[in-house]
Amino acid sequence: MRVDIHQHLWTEPLVAALARRDEPPYVRRIDGEWVLRIPGEPDWALQPATLDLEARAEEVRRDGVDLALVAPSSPVGFEALPADQARPLVEAHLEGLAGAPECFAAWGVLALADARPAEVDDLLDRGHVGLSLPAGAIATPAGLDRCGPWLECLERRDAPLFVHPGPAPWSRPVPHPGGAPLWWPALTGYVAEMNAAWHAFVAAGRSAHPRLRVAFAMLAGVAPVHLERLAARGGPAGAGLEPDVYYDTSSYGERTVDAMVRCVGIDQIVYGSDRPVVGPAPWGLGQAARHAALVENPQRLLSGARAAAPARAYA
Repeated sequence: MRVDIHQHLWTEPLVAALARRDEPPYVRRIDGEWVLRIPGEPDWALQPATLDLEARAEEVRRDGVDLALVAPSSPVGFEALPADQARPLVEAHLEGLAGAPECFAAWGVLALADARPAEVDDLLDRGHVGLSLPAGAIATPAGLDRCGPWLECLERRDAPLFVHPGPAPWSRPVPHPGGAPLWWPALTGYVAEMNAAWHAFVAAGRSAHPRLRVAFAMLAGVAPVHLERLAARGGPAGAGLEPDVYYDTSSYGERTVDAMVRCVGIDQIVYGSDRPVVGPAPWGLGQAARHAALVENPQRLLSGARAAAPARAYA
């Protein structure tokens, strides 16, 4: 089975729940289209094709993928809101996935401010393949410790963690400076968050959770390329080569993926497209590497998870 571990869906229940909000994050109907407003980021128009789940399913098929795993778009920040605001949005996200075509499965999501370990069990019981956390949640050893009970549950259930850029209740997103181009957050704050989350996991997460399989979006901000610098500064560079740490290729192409393969090996690279935010870059590393990233490596990452469960089972 060919797996894309990183996509997003904008469903009617989630859009409706965001439209009811008075403060960002929210959506508003402007000139006939939904526009998303996120704290600290430029506005983003949700294109009609983005909202059409059947069109998205056809896109999955055109990409040559059998299963696309849906994660919350964590930079929106709804997981990080106060619990009374986060829970309606989390529930709307899960409700929307119930009507998704069968080519989609999903990462679980929590209202982070007051989530209990039993909620992770419930998500897994309902067919989610694992848990998605914003990078801000584990970007420090203290953040990892806060998340410890959820990560212990994943270990016990043999389910993986997916780390995506975004804030947590105990972290703040990097602000978007006035006058900066639209791409600025994706190349600054997102990269910094992923880099910090990877280094925190290497420094403290692996020893605390030795059996946890974890996948970092966007190649962890290319953090493993800094292994030599980590070693030079006395850090735990060896932990950066742990076999149960995976890196999705979202937003990156042949040159950067090749650099990562040289650092960690092909066995830890998994395919992630980040659709509909961006499209996948052309693959230039050969069919054997593509097969590893699409088939063999995701199978190891998801081992023990119900990867083939349809998203509609999650409601």
